[in-house]
Amino acid sequence: MAQIHELTMIELAAAIRAGELSPVAVTDHYLRRTTELNDQVGAFYTITPEFAADQAREAEKAVAAADDPAELPPLTGVPIPIKDLNMVAGVRQTLGSKAFEVNVPDTDDYVVVNIKQAGAVITGKTATPEFGLPCYTETAVGPPARTPWDLSRSAGGSSGGAAAAVAAGLAPAAQGSDGGGSIRIPSSVCGLFGIKPTRGRVSEGPLVPDLYGLGVNGPLARTVADAALLLDVMAGNFPGDMYTQPPLPAGETFLGYASREPGRLRIGRTLQNPVDGAEVHPDCVTAYEEASALLASLGHEVEDIGMPLGPDVVPFFETLWYAYATLAPLAPEQEDMLLPLTRYLRGRGQAVRAPELFFAQGYLQVVTRAALATLNAYDAVLTPTLAMPPRPVGWFDEVAPAQNFERQKLFTPFTALYNVSGQPAVNVPLHWNDDGLPIGVMLAGRMGDEATLISLSAQLEQARPWQDRHPPVW
Repeated sequence: MAQIHELTMIELAAAIRAGELSPVAVTDHYLRRTTELNDQVGAFYTITPEFAADQAREAEKAVAAADDPAELPPLTGVPIPIKDLNMVAGVRQTLGSKAFEVNVPDTDDYVVVNIKQAGAVITGKTATPEFGLPCYTETAVGPPARTPWDLSRSAGGSSGGAAAAVAAGLAPAAQGSDGGGSIRIPSSVCGLFGIKPTRGRVSEGPLVPDLYGLGVNGPLARTVADAALLLDVMAGNFPGDMYTQPPLPAGETFLGYASREPGRLRIGRTLQNPVDGAEVHPDCVTAYEEASALLASLGHEVEDIGMPLGPDVVPFFETLWYAYATLAPLAPEQEDMLLPLTRYLRGRGQAVRAPELFFAQGYLQVVTRAALATLNAYDAVLTPTLAMPPRPVGWFDEVAPAQNFERQKLFTPFTALYNVSGQPAVNVPLHWNDDGLPIGVMLAGRMGDEATLISLSAQLEQARPWQDRHPPVW
């Protein structure tokens, strides 16, 4: 019989509902693996054994009392960790910063409310870079988050801990968030399927402002179906959300699309990106070309296109990012507790004047309107997810903050485009290079159309399965 962590999230949920596995035993298994492996992979900042045990016991009671197990919440008894940018009432929330090392919120983020209502067991808070700002997860709060495929290399960011946890078998799936690639980047370097949903699909409330619409919560998982179900759980709006999406039609679910043929699609592809000087590594080009050939072999129309967003957008995105870095409320004496990169970004943000900020957001909206006129002609757009294979731990921080930020742009020149536009985008783990490192490709869809991306990704998964590929720590 397969070990518990070898089961998919959906298989695990079904075994619990059927009484074949106990929520307490499942939680104990994942907590034991986390205790054994966390120092190696740096997935969790906070592990919550007592909190999780209480939830697991409640789940066990719910299963025992259920007249019809099919009516239980979909994730009853399934461990799902929460990224440490998000609030879980009564659990430490560091935001990846020593300045918040003892911060304990008294309320849940709305996405956590939805995950709890689905019956999930929260085993802890996953590692994130300071305030979620960089694309790698190396802080003063805990050990670096490392890809389980090569422990000398970074798990990416800002959902680096979430990705490391799932790839190492410390969780069946995880909640993450993505403001510039923060789900897709770690999914690529950890060999996972990750979904950045459409802007407004998942609530950012109650405290995180929706000001620019760049960020959105989303799932990281080993399979398309698992990610689709977790998106079903996470999706939904709450009063006060600035950006919203209508729910799927009655009777439809994202999980349902994971078992539905996508039909023949028109897919644009491009290696162009808006970051000057960004060169796409041959391994990433190989992954992109192989994905293109696979899509064509499945009957899709694949054609080269020009990327309609160019280098002119980058300074305006940077303006928003600098300003975003200033949102964390800090006393003056706490500024010295921040990492050099964070202090640099906050300094740039504090120098941004209000008219500059408004103009940056207005400019991005104008060029996005024009770009969507081109992109909407395609059911999906294929690019590499990243321009380089996974980077060594310490690679970004070995240079001064300004150079560090430039390195991040060269590493991730494709991902932030879809945070600017608000479109859904996924990382698909189709390729591993000769060094055994995962190299993802990205598919982006029309606004509100995660369904097509899920159907298409499931078709790719069936054609070239990745579920049984595991890193050495597995």
